[in-house]
Amino acid sequence: MLTEARAKNAAMHITGHLLYTKEVFVQCIEGPPESIESLWQCLQKDTRHHDIELLARGPVDQRKFNDWRMAFSSYPSLNRYNMPGFFPVDESGMTQAAAQCAAV
Repeated sequence: MLTEARAKNAAMHITGHLLYTKEVFVQCIEGPPESIESLWQCLQKDTRHHDIELLARGPVDQRKFNDWRMAFSSYPSLNRYNMPGFFPVDESGMTQAAAQCAAV
């Protein structure tokens, strides 16, 4: 799913970060407003997603994840294949990338 999301995000000029801890996904996405809206509509219709909640939305001066079509943070055990853009979480469930997303 992450590989598919990265390809779609590249085509839509979207960058961002996906955090998975404690059975919850939190995603920070950035890009052109029309691309963000299109992705948001797709996420809401995707039956693999449940209880989607928008926490914040608005313009930013510059991208925080410019180099990542979708950076990913989670438990180190989930990175068996050394995925590019993977950032292991610490004991509190955070990474530097996740902290950047939370600073929005």
